[in-house]
Amino acid sequence: MRTRNILWPTDFSDTASHALRYAIEMANLYQVGIRILHVVGQPLGDQNYMILSITPEELAKNMEDAAAAKMHELLAQLNTDLEIETVIRRGDAIEEILAEANSGEIGMVVIASHGRTGLSHFLHESVAEAIANKADCPVLVVK
Repeated sequence: MRTRNILWPTDFSDTASHALRYAIEMANLYQVGIRILHVVGQPLGDQNYMILSITPEELAKNMEDAAAAKMHELLAQLNTDLEIETVIRRGDAIEEILAEANSGEIGMVVIASHGRTGLSHFLHESVAEAIANKADCPVLVVK
């Protein structure tokens, strides 16, 4: 843990931004870097319906470009001397975050919980809960 980077997965929400403060604090404590990860979902489309004016691949590329712009904006706001690396992946958020967390380069994951309860929690798998249960490294879930 003490020599590996902190992974901070983000969806660019306010809740995720709150968790970034904890990630920076932990990185400063252990004198390690932060890897910022954003996962773009793979859009689905059926060419037979002819509804989309662009292909799912073009849509995914546009989503990745928008995420990269948000990453640059976020990095410009950070005032830290920490080594920061940004990664944008395409796919399922849980699978991609776990792949990064279990890569051997990550010492801790700091992730935000969106705090779903009741029926919403039952119907939607909690990303933070899945990461906490399946990651090989420690996971700090921030509310």
